[in-house]
Amino acid sequence: MTGIATPTPVQEPRAATARPVSVSLDGLSKRFPMRRGWMDMLRHPRSVTYVPVVQHVSAEVYEGEFFGLLGPNGAGKTTLFKMLATLVFPDSGTATIAGYDIIQDAPRVRRVLAPVIADERSLYWRLSARENLELYGVLQGLDSRASKARADELLAVVGLDDTGLKIVASFSSGMKQRLLIARALIGAPRVLLLDEPTRSLDPISARQFRAFLRDEIAGRQRCTVLLATHNTEEALELCDRVAVLDHGRLLATGTAERLSRENGDERYRLWTRGTHQPAIDALVERGVVRDVDLYGTDDDGWSILEMEVPGGPERTAQVLAFLTEQHVPIARFERVTLSLADLIERIVERRGGAEADDA
Repeated sequence: MTGIATPTPVQEPRAATARPVSVSLDGLSKRFPMRRGWMDMLRHPRSVTYVPVVQHVSAEVYEGEFFGLLGPNGAGKTTLFKMLATLVFPDSGTATIAGYDIIQDAPRVRRVLAPVIADERSLYWRLSARENLELYGVLQGLDSRASKARADELLAVVGLDDTGLKIVASFSSGMKQRLLIARALIGAPRVLLLDEPTRSLDPISARQFRAFLRDEIAGRQRCTVLLATHNTEEALELCDRVAVLDHGRLLATGTAERLSRENGDERYRLWTRGTHQPAIDALVERGVVRDVDLYGTDDDGWSILEMEVPGGPERTAQVLAFLTEQHVPIARFERVTLSLADLIERIVERRGGAEADDA
C-alpha cells in the first residue's frame, strides 16, 4: 500500500502578535471549614476540618478574550469568581485584574471589574429600567445628570432604549438579563464575570443573548469576559478558550477544539456502500486504521462505519486519499466529536486521576 507516509506532528497556530494579559491568576487557593453537627461541636469544640475549594489555580486571560470556566457542580467556579471580585480573599496565591492586585489594590479592582449576578431579584422591579440604571449610577459616584446620560447610553447599548420607561416587573427574562448587563457596564469596567447568564432563558432567547454578548460586549465594548457555564452551545459559540476545573483544580486550558482532539479517540465515521471494503481491510492489516465497526445504515442505504485513525489530521487526509484512489464510494466522512459533557468527564477522569495519584 503506497501513498501513506508517517505524519508530521500537528502544532497549534501561533498568534502573530502577543495580546496583553487582562487577568492573571497565580496559585490561587481557598478552603472553608467543613460544617459539623451539634454533637460533634460539643464533643470536639476546638476541632476544625477544612475543605479545599480552589487549589493552586494559575492561568492568564488576554484582553478582549471570552474565557470559559467549565466543570461539574462544586468545581470551584463560583468561589474563584468571588476571589476575583474581591468578595473573598484567597488563603494563598494572588491575581491581578488589569494590572491591579486583588489583595493590595482591591478598590481599584472593583473599578475595572464587574460581576454580573444572574439573579433578576437583585433588580428593583417596581422601578423602570432607566430608574434602575440611574440609581446604580448614583451609587457608583455619578452625579444626577451624568447618571441619566449614562443610563440612556447603556439602554441603547443593550437594546432596551424603547422600553426604558417600562417597569422591570413587566420585562421578560431576556430583557432582565440585558438590564443586568447594562447595570454592570455603568462604571465602564474592563472585565466582566458572567455566571451562567442564560440559565433562565428559553433556547431562542438564549441564542439571541449570546449573539448580543459576542457582538456588543466583546466586540464593540471590548470587554474581557470570564464565563462560567454548563451550556455546550454557550461554550462553543462564545469562548475563545476554556478551562476545566474539578474539585478546585485546573485540569486543562485551551480551545474546545484542541482539548477535544487531545482527549478524544480520533474516531471517524465513513458513509459507504457495503460493509466489507478490501481497501479498508488493507488499512486494518497495515495498522493504519483500527477498531472498525458498523455503526448503522442511513435512510438512503449507505452503511456507516466507525473507525479509529491514529496519527492526526495528516494521517486522516492520507487515509481518505487512499480510499478515493481505490474507488471506494464515499458519501460522507467526518470526525466523531465529543460533546462538552463527555469532554469534561474525560478530562476529569484522565487528568484528575493522574493529579490525585501524584499527590
